Amino acid sequence: MLHFTEEELAERRARAIALMEERRLDGLLMFRQESMFYLTGYDTFGFCFFQCLYLGADGRLALITRAPDLRQAQNTSMIGDIRIWVDRAGATPAGELKAMLSDFGCAGRTLGIEYEAYGLTARNGMAVNAELDGFCDLEDASELVSGLRVVKSPAELAYVRRAAELADDALLAAHELTGPGVFEGDILAAMQGAVFKGGGDYPGNEFIIGSGSDALLCRYFTGRRTLAAQDQLTLEFAGAYRHYHACMMRTIPVGPVRDAHVDMHSACTEALQACRDALRPGEAVGAVFDAHAAVMDRRGYEHARMNACGYSLGAVFAPIWMDYPMFYHGNPVEIRPGMVFFAHMILMDSQKDLAMNLGETFIVTEDGNERLSRLPLDLVCR
Repeated sequence: MLHFTEEELAERRARAIALMEERRLDGLLMFRQESMFYLTGYDTFGFCFFQCLYLGADGRLALITRAPDLRQAQNTSMIGDIRIWVDRAGATPAGELKAMLSDFGCAGRTLGIEYEAYGLTARNGMAVNAELDGFCDLEDASELVSGLRVVKSPAELAYVRRAAELADDALLAAHELTGPGVFEGDILAAMQGAVFKGGGDYPGNEFIIGSGSDALLCRYFTGRRTLAAQDQLTLEFAGAYRHYHACMMRTIPVGPVRDAHVDMHSACTEALQACRDALRPGEAVGAVFDAHAAVMDRRGYEHARMNACGYSLGAVFAPIWMDYPMFYHGNPVEIRPGMVFFAHMILMDSQKDLAMNLGETFIVTEDGNERLSRLPLDLVCR
């Protein structure tokens, strides 16, 4: 069930080991599900429990996890050494991790560890620290694999492009349904259904939908309403394929269109083009945000814009589809070909209770960027 060749996965692990050697790390303890998927193909949501993937500088690979994920790892990854910690009163999986590392001769060695991981709770992190204190030295290496993941291979980009096609399908489904008197739940069902019908996945976080005053929110929340005769509907969503994401964002005016919505959309369109002009190899990620802010501020929307305007995308797991790095002022990360970014132009005018959003996904190319959506940027009103 591997979605990449074993040769590509092996090359990824070799690059991770090379970085480990540069940092004089004898091994890496991974708690990020994204790292496990990237290096081995292992695909699960079992990271909500204690599990750790070990990669040694010698290439040795071993997973410690729970029994429900034994077959999961066997079926979705190339990991051969899978060790199970048993659910029972007083279970100490951190202690069993130490025993495994002892088998591998890690005593007295320096190991990298992914502390910045949803799969490592504070309690489990303290348990790991306590067990390994005096046994080996731990060094935070949370960004080691993430730094490799940010530039996609041709095989990965094929999945990103398919995700973008599914995102377009979802937006078309929303356009077809949206209008006065329509229930938000029907719109969500059509959008997510379009992704599933195309062979896609659940995204890393819920689709975001809000209308009326809630169109100014950019987080998922529970509860649905029916669109009024004059309304505004904000949608932020993603096509997801093999866990790779392509995101989009739109605000759809419903009923009679306000002049303010038209002007806000014009500003968003101009800002998005400015971001595309700045999204070039060799530039700093922060320059994309600065291009966005310059347009929004000149157009009189400084009070309504955000302090970030997008982020990298890739194969990510719940609870969120955001990936490293992000578009914000001063971010020095260099833009490189093969990176994938979601640029979102968000205007939330609390004074007027109006929203307008425009967002799309781009692949960085050798001389600029590739727009993935096949749909126009025109303001669609229903």
